[in-house]
Amino acid sequence: MAEYHAVVAWERGGQTFTDGKYDRGHRWAFDEGVIVPASASPMHVPRGCAPAAAVDPEEAFVAALSSCHMLFFLWLASKQGLVVDSYRDAAVGVMGKDTDGRMAMVTVTLRPEVRFRGEGRPTRAEVDALHHAAHEECYIARSVRTEVRCEPVTG
Repeated sequence: MAEYHAVVAWERGGQTFTDGKYDRGHRWAFDEGVIVPASASPMHVPRGCAPAAAVDPEEAFVAALSSCHMLFFLWLASKQGLVVDSYRDAAVGVMGKDTDGRMAMVTVTLRPEVRFRGEGRPTRAEVDALHHAAHEECYIARSVRTEVRCEPVTG
């Protein structure tokens, strides 16, 4: 079994806290010292309390699903001898009320656009099968209740 660690840190500094207008900016620290500026989504806190140049948990959730899917797709393609030149996904997550009436990420739609090189480029059906297999393997997609969709973009 593997463990994954993240350190999430926030400090109040000199700002007032009890008025609810405190800065939501904080840090995510990973592995070998990678630091990611993070914040609450500006849609959920008072104006000016969420730094625009930070990643919010909702964005990170969508990115984690997209990244995991991509990594499995690339691995599966490489095992089939396919050469992938590029992979770009403009993923979108939608917040809404879940079946219990509570706010949740109700859908995440992946829209991967993959470019292949070389002989024996896969057909649309073969690419769709690779995406289906990647989705079935993706640890993150299997770990959440959110419906995760995959809508590959073809060029």
